[in-house]
Amino acid sequence: MQFAGIAAGNFLITVDATILNVALPDLQHDLHAPAVALPWVVDAYTVVLAGLMLASGAIADRWGPRRVYQAALAGFALFSLLCATAPSAGVLIAGRALLGIPAAGLVPAAMALLAALYPQSDQRARRIGTLIAITGLGIASGPVLGGALVAAGGWRLVFLVNPPVALLALLASRRLSGHRTGSAMPIDRTGLLLSIAGLTALTFGLVDAGTGGWLRPSPLTALLVAAAAFAVLPVAQRRAAAPLLPPALLALPRVRIDLLVALMSQLVYYGLLFTLSQWMVNARGMPALQAGLAFLPMTAPIAVVPMVTGRLVARLGARPLMLAGMTLDLLGGLLLGFGGSSLWVIFAVELLIGTGGPLATPAYIADMSSAVPLELAATGQGALNAARQTGTALGVAIFGTLATLSATGTVLTVGAALTLAAIGLTNRPAPR
Repeated sequence: MQFAGIAAGNFLITVDATILNVALPDLQHDLHAPAVALPWVVDAYTVVLAGLMLASGAIADRWGPRRVYQAALAGFALFSLLCATAPSAGVLIAGRALLGIPAAGLVPAAMALLAALYPQSDQRARRIGTLIAITGLGIASGPVLGGALVAAGGWRLVFLVNPPVALLALLASRRLSGHRTGSAMPIDRTGLLLSIAGLTALTFGLVDAGTGGWLRPSPLTALLVAAAAFAVLPVAQRRAAAPLLPPALLALPRVRIDLLVALMSQLVYYGLLFTLSQWMVNARGMPALQAGLAFLPMTAPIAVVPMVTGRLVARLGARPLMLAGMTLDLLGGLLLGFGGSSLWVIFAVELLIGTGGPLATPAYIADMSSAVPLELAATGQGALNAARQTGTALGVAIFGTLATLSATGTVLTVGAALTLAAIGLTNRPAPR
């Protein structure tokens, strides 16, 4: 029962990452929302989630993981109701941004509660494997469930799923330990504000430029603000007592590669998920439920591949699996860019991308665990999760503004190729 409380919260986060995409066309029609608003319906959530993820571990340590977890579940239910009753796209975007706040608290608090519930490492490892399988199930079922809910009653039902699941998780979590799992660290407010401001400005600039043109004051100003925020961030981090991203962490080459692969694999996966959902419903005229089922080649591998990858990482190491995952992304980009737009081609692209991400993900998570010193372990995982959410936000922002699937394939190919080059160069033996 106690584990069910943790698992339900994780399922809530993962299913919410994919359930909304097939509902966007119905949402757009019902709210009379402009096309430029659709990326923000997704990204308002992920931008806030990415920014707060860096500090959420410290918050859980300060207030206690059970208290943070339960407050996050209650907040998730409340803000989901706000989204479900939104009268306009603007209110919905605001609700999605608010939803990102409790979502950021769920992940680190859940892992801290899991560690307290299963203090023996072998038992905890088995439960983590179960959580990964539940994560895959949530991601795989999201588009199908979203399509079924839209067919049954419209896009608002997508958000009304969350409160009952959150309530069940809240009830199941009452017996979890309320003991604090670590010392309370000060929160780097300056770094937190700079990271959120930079990511928000960057996302806005990319979306605004892609939909209205690059040579206008608003996107150029936003991109300059983003550049300024990210330029000041390292200076602020060096002066902070407990920086969000310690310089000692980013000085490690393997850590930089892990963060890059995490960002790029999420960018590719969720950016393509957003793009193809719009294409299937708008260009192909698929009903929402049929579009959700059409995503199974992309989502089903997530429920299976990570279990195999975990064994392969132990046998082969992390680098070959990251290379393999990004190579599949590269092949998917080439096929999307030059293979046409028949459904069979799209299904093949989905299968390549849907397998590439699950190959790379356990690899960079495991590599991050071994690459960082023990005293920075929690910070490293927080940075990794922030990089993943940042990739999700940027993927939607970039791919959501591209005019054609071939352009999407080209951008995907270039991103995967550059990531593969970075992995190869970083791991290249030093010349004698």
